[in-house]
Amino acid sequence: MVDPNDITSIEVLKDAASAAIYGSRAAGGVILITTKSGRKDTPTKLDINLFTGISHNPKKLNVFNGEEYSRFARYYKLAGDGFGAETGAVPFVGEGTDWQDVMLNTAMTYKANATISGGSKTGAYSASISYLNKEGILRNTDHESYNIRLKSDYSFLNNRLTIGQSMIVRLAQGKGNIDQDTMFGILQFPSVVPVYDPTNATGWGTSANINLPNPLGYSNVIDNTNESTRIFLNAYLQAEIIKDLKYKFNVGIRKDHTKSRTYTGIYDLGTFGKNDAPDLKEGSSTYDSWVIENTLNYDKVFGKHNISLLAGYSAQKDKHYGLNGSNSDIPQFIETMTGNTTTMSASSNLKELALVSLFGRVMYSYDDRYLFSASIRRDGSSRFGKGHQYGSFPSVSVGWNINREKFFNPLENVFDQLKIRASYGKLGNQEIGDNYYPTISVVGSGMNYLQGNNIWFGQMPYVNAVSPTNLTWENTETYNIGLDLSLLNGRLTMTADAYVKNTNDVLLPIPYAGSAGISGFSIQNAGKIRNKGFEFAVNYRGSIKDKFNYYVGANISTDKNEVIKISTGGDNMTISGYSAHGQGGRGINMFQEGHAMSYFNLIETDGIFRSAEEIENYRTADGKLIQPGAQVGDVRYKDWNGDGSITTDDQHDVGSPFPDMTFGLRLGGDWNNFDFNLFFDGTVGNKIYNYPRYRLESGNFNGNYSTTLANSWRPDNQNTDMPRFSVTDGADNKWAYTDRWLEDGSYIRLKTLDIGYTLPKQLLKKIKLENVRIYTSIENLFTLTKYSGYTPDLGESGVDLGTTYNVFTRGIDQGRYPLPRTFSFGIQVNL
Repeated sequence: MVDPNDITSIEVLKDAASAAIYGSRAAGGVILITTKSGRKDTPTKLDINLFTGISHNPKKLNVFNGEEYSRFARYYKLAGDGFGAETGAVPFVGEGTDWQDVMLNTAMTYKANATISGGSKTGAYSASISYLNKEGILRNTDHESYNIRLKSDYSFLNNRLTIGQSMIVRLAQGKGNIDQDTMFGILQFPSVVPVYDPTNATGWGTSANINLPNPLGYSNVIDNTNESTRIFLNAYLQAEIIKDLKYKFNVGIRKDHTKSRTYTGIYDLGTFGKNDAPDLKEGSSTYDSWVIENTLNYDKVFGKHNISLLAGYSAQKDKHYGLNGSNSDIPQFIETMTGNTTTMSASSNLKELALVSLFGRVMYSYDDRYLFSASIRRDGSSRFGKGHQYGSFPSVSVGWNINREKFFNPLENVFDQLKIRASYGKLGNQEIGDNYYPTISVVGSGMNYLQGNNIWFGQMPYVNAVSPTNLTWENTETYNIGLDLSLLNGRLTMTADAYVKNTNDVLLPIPYAGSAGISGFSIQNAGKIRNKGFEFAVNYRGSIKDKFNYYVGANISTDKNEVIKISTGGDNMTISGYSAHGQGGRGINMFQEGHAMSYFNLIETDGIFRSAEEIENYRTADGKLIQPGAQVGDVRYKDWNGDGSITTDDQHDVGSPFPDMTFGLRLGGDWNNFDFNLFFDGTVGNKIYNYPRYRLESGNFNGNYSTTLANSWRPDNQNTDMPRFSVTDGADNKWAYTDRWLEDGSYIRLKTLDIGYTLPKQLLKKIKLENVRIYTSIENLFTLTKYSGYTPDLGESGVDLGTTYNVFTRGIDQGRYPLPRTFSFGIQVNL
């Protein structure tokens, strides 16, 4: 929403004591973004930033080309394994179609930003406008947006009265169809099928042996567009009532309006990619939100004592309205909601949420040596039922600047700061996605029932959602100790923090009991989670002969989480996570006491059987054959529960999607008007379930395959670790959830590399410019990883399931969009 060129600073508040005053909005931490402001008593100034970028896909996944696919298909067809080949009896010759090259292209980005700022004796202002035009590396996708920002502050009555405002307006539009069919089609559509086929009435190459459409044809025939308008308004008035006592009134308004439209014409892209009648889907939504805050702030310094008192009240209301309509049979070439009325449908929804808060804080320091802070906030949310709407969230922190003590004087030339601190804070969380009414049970209709000799269709009422009435705030208690260190006149700084977080009354989706007679889940306060971790950051700035200035910064953090308790469903209660390919009966992720959140719940593998003797000898202690249906070359599975059979009961904890460590490294410097900056980031110890590789190697899906299958076990290729290939599962669990598809997600990436040159001041004076910098930038230059997918950086969930509970899908690659490598060239001009 905020253009990076408009940002002055970003501050992250992670400990509960500093974040507690922000209430439930700080449940996941607080990021304070300060936008650019003008300065009083400065002339008008104009800054211009222009750049263009070129993006491409830096990594291709290895799948069969046309000739390889034909050879592989013919082998298994002749082997009698039922493989459906595109090639018939005639071998295919040549590369065929590389669908990754067809669909993932070079994309351009254009961006311009202009900022004007200045100020008088009583006020300051800043205004900016920016434009972005960005093509996606996926064919037929793009994004265009305009940002307008205004900000001003003015003082009156000898600075006793201050008023200010800020406004951000964003207009955006985009097009493109990025879904699973598109991403998997790129990898799986057979390479022996051409992009275009003149013998097909619609002109596209088609395949009868895959349930995915021609990727380029699919992206061309579906017109998917979206538009959005977002407006943020904020205004404040601050008045000094008496000396040291200030009152501040703040009001914020947000208005969003989005429109989406998907038109699909008639097309024939293969057996499973066909549309006989045009259809249209349209939707619009509005989101209106306002928040008001009233605060009193008292600041007083007397002697070595410094005290600050804050008290306030805030109220917030959100309103969301959505309208959707569709028709699956409209007249061709008439792209409006008309035509066959029996195929029309419409729906709408209205949701409202209110939040009220009281808060207070006291801060005290003595001689900047001993520091104390305490706060309390009480939040009330309409999301919860009567008697459970309010929660109180206190915090307290202490600090000691040891370097201010007299006994530390001998070291004052070495240490600029040596500070130890400790804090405790409690934060509340009400976020359960767009479910604004989680405590309301729902009665539906449409269930058939029998009365006498008559069947009444869709008339019987039934309960389709049962919700707890005692739902309340999830709360997190955080204990933190830390150290701040500064040496060598501020050139070397270090911070270290250790913390324990206990999250109580965790809001979890608990499945309905079978006796309820309905499927699904309800949100309940049903768990306790503990996080323990350590964070360390170090920065150093130096120079060589006062000509080359440089800096180095590094940060490392660790976090270990554990589900301490699930307080419903009995001692062995588990919550099953996402099922990527519907095999095995239990989810890939699992939520269970004594384990990490969303651990990978998979059957463990142990190589392959290399002889019939190995299969025969794989028995339990009492002689039961464990894998009686196995053949030589098949995967050997561990009988984890020892019952002599490989079933879903052998799924167990084989790793976590959360990293043991995350890290970042910054390097930079300047010399003779040249400057450079590098930023590396990465993770260590996290696992990723590679669902695209499952589709390309398991044999459960028709279409193209990974080139790794060329090394599958065969009678003439026994010296391999790649299992025997088969398109039938039998009793061998080839399609089950196993750790065969689990990979190390650790990586290190050069995220950004910037190199710039600033024109000499003597030249700038001649052309009457204050500053001109020319630069080039590279994003995602390289990634070092063992992960075989497009990118190990999956984001928070790695899969967009249309659900809020992303923790249950963490670490699953469900066809991740490739992370592009971008080369940018730009110029910054200050007038």
